Amino acid sequence: MAIYTKEEARKILEKALSFSKADTCEINLSGTNSGNIRYARNTVSTSGYSSNQSLAVQASFGKKSGTATIDEFDDASLEKVVRRAEELANLSPENPEFMEPLGPQMYDESISYSEATANITPEYRAEVAKSGIEPAAAQDVTAAGFFNDSAGFSAMINSKGLFAYNKSTDTDFTVTMRTNDGTGSGWVSRDFNDVTKFDASAASKTAIEKAVLSREAKAIEPGKYTVILEPAAASDLLRNMFGSLDARSADEGRSFMSAADGANKLGQKIVDERVNIWSDPLNPEVPTSTWNGEGQPLKKTSWLENGVVKNLAYDRFWAKEKGVDPVPFPSNVIMAGGDQSLEELIKGTKKGILVTRLWYIRSVDPQTLLYTGLTRDGTFYIENGQIKYPVKNFRFNESPIIMLNNLETLGKQVRIDGNLIPYMKIRDFTFTSLSDAV
Repeated sequence: MAIYTKEEARKILEKALSFSKADTCEINLSGTNSGNIRYARNTVSTSGYSSNQSLAVQASFGKKSGTATIDEFDDASLEKVVRRAEELANLSPENPEFMEPLGPQMYDESISYSEATANITPEYRAEVAKSGIEPAAAQDVTAAGFFNDSAGFSAMINSKGLFAYNKSTDTDFTVTMRTNDGTGSGWVSRDFNDVTKFDASAASKTAIEKAVLSREAKAIEPGKYTVILEPAAASDLLRNMFGSLDARSADEGRSFMSAADGANKLGQKIVDERVNIWSDPLNPEVPTSTWNGEGQPLKKTSWLENGVVKNLAYDRFWAKEKGVDPVPFPSNVIMAGGDQSLEELIKGTKKGILVTRLWYIRSVDPQTLLYTGLTRDGTFYIENGQIKYPVKNFRFNESPIIMLNNLETLGKQVRIDGNLIPYMKIRDFTFTSLSDAV
């Protein structure tokens, strides 16, 4: 399937909308071309390519709505799916929180599409696998990785005159390297819109080095330690805090952002004043669509400024209930960092622990954002500015709020999972027990 241009998408959507007899109608059209390669035990196990397209119609009569989807776009099929959505709407109960579709909006031009990514070939994917498998085998290490690339578009139209269009590309890569004696493990994750920014060989080399360095880990006592969290580890905890930036759950007393007497923490200082977090769909390192699923424009928005909560996300219904303007939820998260590299952070640490990543994270107390989980794939003891030896993995009990109040140093930003997160040095990070898992 070709990625439909703006004009091609508009033509299909306008044709489908012309069949509508509902009070209001919203139609979304999307398509994705995606390729992948997977390898394990130092050999390619699967590779594939898929192409999908879909059109979804939401028809509404008053506050009653119905949705139907289809992947054929001839006139007869378009009319059929519109009629089906209308039939379902008439059978549905009223939605007390129904909001009519938005009228026409103005959107910034997105920068989330890369032609180089859209043109990735099977040969390129094979080279990604080769760049990990061959050096791993040469160092008595076993590689297991996955690389996925995609190019797609999204478009929407409604009976109020709104039309929106975006196309985007994405690449995702993860690899785990295990030493063949079973005692060492290293891991790396990379993701980019623009594949020309991706260096598969360098990523695999990092994972191999961590695997070799983490062999025969020593057990040290759990307790409170100064830690250096790599962005992947920090992001695992922070994403739970990002999920609390919702006004409704805060107002209803269901989140960390809840305050006394039905209030929320908007305007309160909750973390170290060096913490600044915002979203920006036009950031060149982590670009996204400039509109969301409701057709709301997405703009650069500050969420935490000098440790103070500057905004909470208000969906259209809750904004109406509270008499405020809607604030769309962020499509990416950017946290300000510093100038220090990982090596410089290590050099400036007298005693501490370097954590590559966290996993199996579970909530302990939603009201304080306390979480538990385990370190994984490379945990190291630092002494006098040097990595001294690998240590056995820990179970931790920690809150991202406590963590960001115990902030010592922010390092350079790194893209992880579509966000920009810095390296962080944190004091008094709580490790509660040891884990024998490698």
